[in-house]
This record gives sequence, structure tokens and C-alpha cells, in this order.
Amino acid sequence: MKNLNFLSLALIMILMTACDQQKNGTDAEVSEAKEVQDVNGSDTYAINTTESAITWIGSKPTGKHNGTIPINDGSIAVEDGKIVGGRIAMNINEISNDDLAGDQEMQLKLINHLRSPDFFDTENHPSAEFVITSVETYSKEDSVKVKKEFDSEYKPASAKEHMVESPTHKVTGNLTMRGKTLSVSFPANIKIQNNKVLARAKFNIDRTLWGLQYNNEANVVDKAKDKFIYNTVNVGFDISATENSSISQN
Repeated sequence: MKNLNFLSLALIMILMTACDQQKNGTDAEVSEAKEVQDVNGSDTYAINTTESAITWIGSKPTGKHNGTIPINDGSIAVEDGKIVGGRIAMNINEISNDDLAGDQEMQLKLINHLRSPDFFDTENHPSAEFVITSVETYSKEDSVKVKKEFDSEYKPASAKEHMVESPTHKVTGNLTMRGKTLSVSFPANIKIQNNKVLARAKFNIDRTLWGLQYNNEANVVDKAKDKFIYNTVNVGFDISATENSSISQN
């Protein structure tokens, strides 16, 4: 009977933790897609795809994987010294992994799994897109929300641990992955100087909101067995763009 009571209490605690995680949501502010403003007439800065990168870190209780997603093309719209719009097109089909570089067989296996319907389903959704809807000056009131994670050696870095140092702006934009578009807001460090835009941002999102459901945290039994993958993904934007008046914003 004592063992049964202990197991019942443990199950209740796990369920309470799962419910608390759902209540806290994601670290970045996520909402329905927002309207994209017309930015015709602004100066256009072309993103340098070789100098820019999108990084990702995925975690599970037994380890982590990290890599990059290449940028196909993109541009940043600037007016009166302020960013007023922009677009980043990402090639999900060319997603890469870094931590398994010494084991090409395992690396290819992971990449193919990420391309599969379990995750990005690149056969049907080979690309992703981020479209800026607003950029505001960052203030102390724009503090990030920290999600409580199931405790393990490899749990994802929290928003405060992962976020970029010395944020200057709060960026909001529509992120489209796997055919789903949602608005995401996050802190960023942005500099506009010498005909260049340099922007860095690091934030967390819940992958399941975009339909990447494989081994998610919803199954408490799997969680107890440490077989799940954290819903939280650490994302990083490192963008370099150069002024190019010949490119127009859509």
C-alpha cells in the first residue's frame, strides 16, 4: 500500500509539472500572425547569406544536438535609420548538424530524420520564412518569459541564459515553418552603421506550435522514462546585411 501511495504521489507531481509547463508556454512571445506593413520607399539592405546564419539546439534528457539552417536570400528595410521591415528565407531542406561531425553515419541519420514528416517534412515544406512586422526599442518591461523545464543534465538553456547580451530592440515577425505561420517576438541586438545592418538574436520557441510533434512532452509515461525530446528549441539569428537600393521589398 505504501508503494502504491508513493507511485500515486509521483504521478500527480509529474502531471502537475506537465500542466505548469503548458501554462507557462514558450519563452518567446508567440501569437497569431500579424499584418505585414507596406515598406515601399525605404532603403533596402541585402542579407549576406554567407556571413549570416540561423542556429538551432535541440535537447533531450540524454543529450543535445545543434546545427544551422542556411539562408537562401533576404533583405532588411530601413527608413530614417530604423528597421521597418524585412524578410529572411531559410532552406530547411539543407538543415545541418555540427555536434556529430565526427560520425558521418549518425549525422546523416539525424539530418534525414529532421527532414522527415516527424519533424520538418521537407518534401512538402522545404523552406521557412521570417517576415518582420515591427521593431521597437528594447526596454526593461520586455523581460523574457522563462519556461519551467523537466529537470535533467541536458535540459534546454532558459531564455535568460540563451538570450543575446545587451539587447537593443524587440523584434516581432511572422515565422512560417511546416506551413504554419505564427507571430514571434524576441530581444535582439541591432546596429546600423557603415551601410550595414548587423543583428543578433537568441530566443526559445516551442516546436510543437508549428507541428513538430515527434516525441513531445505531452506523453507523461515517456517523460518518466526519459524518452521524450524537449519541446523547447534554442534558436539564434546572426544577420549581416549591406545596403543595396536595387532590391525592392515585396
